[in-house]
Amino acid sequence: MDATASTPLRELLEGSTGRPTALEAFRLARRTFLAGGRVDMGALARELGVNRATLYRWVGSREQLLVEVLWSLARRTFERLIADPDTAVPGRSRVATVLDAWVHGVIANRGMQVFVENEGELALRLLTTRATDYQSRLLAQVRRLLAEDVEAGRVRSEMPLEDLTYVVVRILESYVYLTLITGEQPDPDRAGRVLHALLRPP
Repeated sequence: MDATASTPLRELLEGSTGRPTALEAFRLARRTFLAGGRVDMGALARELGVNRATLYRWVGSREQLLVEVLWSLARRTFERLIADPDTAVPGRSRVATVLDAWVHGVIANRGMQVFVENEGELALRLLTTRATDYQSRLLAQVRRLLAEDVEAGRVRSEMPLEDLTYVVVRILESYVYLTLITGEQPDPDRAGRVLHALLRPP
């Protein structure tokens, strides 16, 4: 199944009308993920009182559901950090401070820890490749933050915006999924140092 295809769940999350049960399935999956549980389609269907075929029709594949859960958490964290006045740190760019805090949040998230530990290969494929549109959404979010800071004069870079966005996202991925890439424990402070060195204010 095409993991980038639209589903009734996607339509609900984007504000379209549809079956509310799809959104209930999403919320249940997100609660399960955050608690460190495995998002199992059979268990979700049983708890919702529907058959598996209905659940798959609502949310697409398990991979599509996981991507929506993961992106909802990423987006919510970004929104909270962007609105936080503490991201305005003297001598540091806003975008570097937001991304630094975002990496800390992702690495500390219990659900993400368990997901990466138990389903590392799937996590890498869903989050860092074109198999889904999670990475493209992350690229778009980071690009918006970078563009705002560059246009406002809060960041100066000789790199074209598209190249800078790609490099920054790869830095985020490298440190968040460090265990899967090198076997080392993730160290968000290392990511922060790199981000602040790259995204300096003028």
